[in-house]
Amino acid sequence: MEPPPLAESLARIEALIEERGLDRQELLDAATLATRTALPQDTVRALLAGEAPPGDTVNDRVRARISALAAARLASSNRRMADLAAELHARFGVSPMWARQVCDGKKVPNVELLHELVGFFDVEGEAFFTLPADDALNQVLRKIIARFEDDPLQALMDQYGVRSTALRTHGSLSRRQLERLLEGVFHSVTTDEEGER
Repeated sequence: MEPPPLAESLARIEALIEERGLDRQELLDAATLATRTALPQDTVRALLAGEAPPGDTVNDRVRARISALAAARLASSNRRMADLAAELHARFGVSPMWARQVCDGKKVPNVELLHELVGFFDVEGEAFFTLPADDALNQVLRKIIARFEDDPLQALMDQYGVRSTALRTHGSLSRRQLERLLEGVFHSVTTDEEGER
């Protein structure tokens, strides 16, 4: 029997951590993953520990994730729920009371509004709201894995704790020029280790 997808992703991340000396605490930070999935931190911690996802319904997931996204938006903008409800009212034509109840997690939006909330909250499709917790977390973990497997430059920078480089961020070298520079460095290092060719 094959392991569930989340278990496979966790195993792959553990392998990447081992192979590349990455920071486990940073990659698997429950608070960060909770923000990216709109899941409660306790749920994320439990899933990372290999526990089963919580029993819930699709409606429970939709209400909880919209509520989490609304709360995060309010916290980051220092606005009130009434302001957010008024924005939804103006943008999508729903009543302010209905909008507030949706954002509070008390009501489930209809399919049309759910579709509009994808763009409003800048998430990837309606599935963001409806996926079971383990699938939602797995989706985020797969993106982390892809970042390291598909972008060796990013993986190298992450491995050595480089958050940004003036060569890239200020435009004095393009990404391709930086990659070529690093290729030359790596070539010289491997040539030195293996002897002249």
